[in-house]
Amino acid sequence: MSINGLATSRRTPSRIEGALLLGVVALAMVVSCIVARDRMTWAMETVWVMLALPWLAIDRRLAPTRLLAWLLALHALVLIEGGAYTYAQAPLGEWLREVLHTQRNPWDRLGHVMQGVVPAILAREVLLRGTPLRPGGWLTYLCIAAALSFSAFFELIEWWSALALGADADAFLATQGDVWDTQWDMFCCLCGAIVSLTLFSRLHDRQMGFRVGIAPS
Repeated sequence: MSINGLATSRRTPSRIEGALLLGVVALAMVVSCIVARDRMTWAMETVWVMLALPWLAIDRRLAPTRLLAWLLALHALVLIEGGAYTYAQAPLGEWLREVLHTQRNPWDRLGHVMQGVVPAILAREVLLRGTPLRPGGWLTYLCIAAALSFSAFFELIEWWSALALGADADAFLATQGDVWDTQWDMFCCLCGAIVSLTLFSRLHDRQMGFRVGIAPS
């Protein structure tokens, strides 16, 4: 059987592997809620996890490839860390600041790199599964565009939050005094998407059922 010419033998996580990933993310959510410094910021930062976790757990038809499943779990943990402690004060970010000798806590930057890495592969999987598109230049372009559009939408959410909440939104914005924070966020997303597609496209093709370098007829 095939869907739009794509063999249905995708490599998805086993039930045990999928349950482990969902369990780790769910446990992290519970712990982060307990230790959250600001519950409103926590909710705003982790709402994407709250929406995706039950959806993926209930509907097996949405089962992603192993690559995407692990990337989604990793992205969720980055969001949860930022939500629990705020991005400006994330403990892992403080550790990175010491290692990288940066002036600011870089967890926000890492979050926006992940905002390119993961949505680019997510868009790639959705397009390969649901459209006639196949690996190539147009697919790569559309995946980068999708990641950037999501990042731009997130920046709009931050703007709307600032208008609605005023100073109460500072922890959510996590600008840390950088007037170019929005531009840096978009640039980090762009870099993440390009690196992700460069590193993972061939692996993703194999897990999607393509023979590497040979598009199906």
